[in-house]
Amino acid sequence: MFEVKEKPRLVERAYLLSVILRETERSEAESLLNELEELVSNLGIEIVCKHVVRTRKTFPGHLIGKGKFEQLLKDVQSQNCDVIIFDNEISPSQQRNWEEASNVLVIDRHEVILDVFAERAQTKEASLQVRLARLEYSLPRMRRAWTHLDRQRGGGVTQRGEGEAQIELDQRMLRDKIAKTKREIVQVATRRETSRKKRHRIPLPTLALVGYTNAGKSTLLNALCGSTVLAANKLFATLDPTSRKTVLPCGKTIILTDTVGFIRKLPHRLVDAFRATLEEALVSDFLVHVVDLSNPDFEEQMETTIEVLSELGAQEKTILTVFNKIDLDGTTTNRMRANVLCEDANFISSHTGKGLINLHQKIEFLIEGKMETKRFLIPHRHYSIISRIRKEGCLKSEEVTEVGILVEAFPQGKLAKELKKYANYEKK
Repeated sequence: MFEVKEKPRLVERAYLLSVILRETERSEAESLLNELEELVSNLGIEIVCKHVVRTRKTFPGHLIGKGKFEQLLKDVQSQNCDVIIFDNEISPSQQRNWEEASNVLVIDRHEVILDVFAERAQTKEASLQVRLARLEYSLPRMRRAWTHLDRQRGGGVTQRGEGEAQIELDQRMLRDKIAKTKREIVQVATRRETSRKKRHRIPLPTLALVGYTNAGKSTLLNALCGSTVLAANKLFATLDPTSRKTVLPCGKTIILTDTVGFIRKLPHRLVDAFRATLEEALVSDFLVHVVDLSNPDFEEQMETTIEVLSELGAQEKTILTVFNKIDLDGTTTNRMRANVLCEDANFISSHTGKGLINLHQKIEFLIEGKMETKRFLIPHRHYSIISRIRKEGCLKSEEVTEVGILVEAFPQGKLAKELKKYANYEKK
């Protein structure tokens, strides 16, 4: 029976490889290899060599030509490597050809990301999403690798013809597992939706923190909300959305949600698999795009985030861009580049707290701009309504008069309906 399992930790020395077609692609390829190196290092694997190979065209057998292929095999063997990791996406047949020729494990960036996700998954939803992505990734890579993959005879002696090949049986079982996992994910998503509805019974403004992985989203959530969510200096430290309530200096209550980070060349299968996890970004009122200003490739990281948000259908949301980690960026060059990309740039340090006061003001401005403020005259005998307005964080101002309490507020949902009868006080 075919079964998808986690690979045993036998590999220790990795050879990283990136294939390019034009010399102008070398700089970006080297940057992506550095990122891949960090991903692989997080799995506890030693990086022996990083190599960018230029080829005039891609070859179906090994991606590169025979001469360079043989040179690389000699280099891999001379350095006693256990695994070759491509930054490029390789086909199942190319993966098989490399493994047969090199006699070492061969994987690509896609599988490395899956391994990192599998290691970091904490909740049932994240584990299911990783499992689904693994199953879908493994399906086209099933091949005749064992001697038992021969034709099996039909069910009875009177039946004629050949039965299914063992690999066909394995593929069918794998598809059944995929279908079952998808059903489980739907169930978990339904429970999440129920939880979200309960949270929205008191309609508070919601903001989702989005951005590249390791941009400092969790640290910013802790800084703004006083929470203790895990914040580590590593890629994909957060896989599950975490929501926290906080009160702004003006007295408004909001909900902030930390989401899974993005990465360049994120496999589309993972975008689809983690769609349920990223739904918090889709249902939020605003998005706070957190950018790591200390990273020299922050522009490409910003572009990646916007592309993934577009794939999710969240590109039309109001986005507040925040450039984080200014305490790690000792030059003004990156700030100048950031100001060119974003006219209303916000520079902060989630670690030291610098710039957070200004960020609070920007958030307040966003909320007030979207919420329609109305004036209400609440009779003194109905003071309990004032308490509800405060509790829901939609009170802007209040003034005690002889006939009642004059308030400015931006209520939503059920409270807005109840306050309609107090809205036309000037006509009375």
